Amino acid sequence: MAVADGTSTDFKASRDAGSIALVLGLLGLVLFGFVVSLVTGPSGMSVARGLLAFFVDNGGPETVVMREIRLPRAVLGALVGAALGLSGAAMQGLLRNPLAEPGLIGVSATAALGAVIALQTGLAATFALALPIFALVGAGVAVGLLLLLAGPRGSSLVLILAGIAIAALAAAATSLVLNLSPNPFAASEIIFWLMGSLADRSWTHVWLAGPLIALGCVVLFLTGRGLDALTLGEDAAEALGVRIGRLRLMVVTGTALAVGAATAVTGAIGFVGLVVPHILRPLTGGLPSRLLPASALGGAAMVLLADSAAQGLLPDRDLKLGVLTAFIGAPVFLHLIFRTRRAGL
Repeated sequence: MAVADGTSTDFKASRDAGSIALVLGLLGLVLFGFVVSLVTGPSGMSVARGLLAFFVDNGGPETVVMREIRLPRAVLGALVGAALGLSGAAMQGLLRNPLAEPGLIGVSATAALGAVIALQTGLAATFALALPIFALVGAGVAVGLLLLLAGPRGSSLVLILAGIAIAALAAAATSLVLNLSPNPFAASEIIFWLMGSLADRSWTHVWLAGPLIALGCVVLFLTGRGLDALTLGEDAAEALGVRIGRLRLMVVTGTALAVGAATAVTGAIGFVGLVVPHILRPLTGGLPSRLLPASALGGAAMVLLADSAAQGLLPDRDLKLGVLTAFIGAPVFLHLIFRTRRAGL
């Protein structure tokens, strides 16, 4: 018995050490991505000159570029990436499906619809914050519809079906707005915004989305224990004292806050919430409570590095971040499909 207890203790200690090493490694990757984001851009400054201007205010344009353009872009990229990665891990844990992702509940599509309405009506041109505010309202509408259709205690299947219906309706409404748009310039602006980007974002966008993303992430982190229990099945989780309806409500609310706020300021950036948890799951032992912080850090690193790559690959063109993440994520998604087929699931 003592040998068994000792073996169990050693295994737990080894697993904890592995989790700490993973988190530290991901923190280092986020820091690296953050620095790369700061020194990447079309200004023509050298890396040394840019970093010097960032830390020492010389009163020149270099300091303005580093502190007022590149820094908020990097901060927003880290926040958005963390929101998408964390939300994806939480949704996959709730639905117990590695193919689940934040857009499944329709928040991204309705937030995009709100932004499209702001662009189409011209409000975004007259009031700078109209676009993100309308997008946040759209995300809020999605949550209201989701709770109305599925109910706070609805099953996972009902939740998925309700989310798909809301996303399809929002996508159809967005297409209708584009189809009926009499202004080709507005239509072009809508299409480019829907591709997702961190370009031309300022501290205003950070202060608008940051608190909501942080609140959503806190709510999602609190679901770790419940999601761990849910891996044993709903009956076993309830026997352990987990209230499934409350857990679903927390995951949906946290995802809506984090992803809705992220979409409101950057547009639609896909596949981060699908790819990052999939890559990191084997390194966390499959436990959602360990996967949640790892996915938040991994998502931040992925968005920061992808945004830097989007700026560096085509410096003369505005390559959209959402386009690049789709090219990265689509092959991984196909790999997931083929692996699931081989497993006979």
